[in-house]
Amino acid sequence: MDRGWQRAFEDPIQLPDGRTLVTLHDAATFITALPKKESDLPEWQAAIEALMLVSRSGPTMLARIAVMRALNRGHVRAFDLSRKDKHWAQA
Repeated sequence: MDRGWQRAFEDPIQLPDGRTLVTLHDAATFITALPKKESDLPEWQAAIEALMLVSRSGPTMLARIAVMRALNRGHVRAFDLSRKDKHWAQA
């Protein structure tokens, strides 16, 4: 079983620009290449911390979730009422 920074995510992370993060090392390299102003955001700092913890041991899913949260930090999901079944309104 591989350990350290070469551990692969169970589900690779697809970036908006088409690149894919496959290993913890890929994610760490991506984050360290970000502009300092962005990498200093709390979401990216949490992702870095999760990557460091998981590189020693732990589920890679923890690091994947942290990176995904940082990538999607500005996205707000809206509830779409048109997709909601209104079974109670049937007469």
